[in-house]
Amino acid sequence: MIQSFPSPDAWAEAAADRLAEALRVAIAERGQAVFAGAGGSTPSPIYRRLAGADLDWSRVVVLPVDERHVPESSPDSNARLLRETLMTGPAAAATLLPLHHAAVTVDRSAALAARALQQVGGRVDAALLGMGEDGHILSIFPGSPTLKSLLSPKLKPTVLGVPKGRDGLAPSLERISLNIPYLKGAGRVVLALTGAKKREVFERELTGDPAVTPIAALVASVPALDVIWTEAG
Repeated sequence: MIQSFPSPDAWAEAAADRLAEALRVAIAERGQAVFAGAGGSTPSPIYRRLAGADLDWSRVVVLPVDERHVPESSPDSNARLLRETLMTGPAAAATLLPLHHAAVTVDRSAALAARALQQVGGRVDAALLGMGEDGHILSIFPGSPTLKSLLSPKLKPTVLGVPKGRDGLAPSLERISLNIPYLKGAGRVVLALTGAKKREVFERELTGDPAVTPIAALVASVPALDVIWTEAG
């Protein structure tokens, strides 16, 4: 299930190549491609390589797979990360589709993002995901009240608001997230992992109940999934 790479460079190159190819296919087939990317520090090397891919970036829409309910000016913004690490050089021609919208509630922001995604085709062609050491992906956290809704394969692709965790539970801020069905029809989804601890977490979570375990749900629901790992993390 896990594809291992000997170095961070090889790992980042493999991820970028897979994602670029899926975007290239979508552009050839539909004249447009939609890329969704994770936040955090892990994806940055992949974004820098993907930014150099030979694509017609003017035909690519870029969005976060999830977002904190903060403006792009915040250092916690995943949209800001994408703009600074992916949308550079030729990739600056891509269009950023934010999940956060100012002056509205987190649920209203999610609804506006869902509508905007429908306007660009209602699908994601390529996605890059990370995983937390608690086993969360996107903003799908174990124990969250929105957990089952975000994981449910019965729902249509949508975007949902995620409330702040209580009593020390994650997340620490309100969030906005794509649901798992949005990834089901993607041409390629890459889950990028680094370090021994995250590999251990992935292998443990893989055996969980897909109804309540994000990793198990991802593997069960997304046929075009690549899990790539390198030791350095």
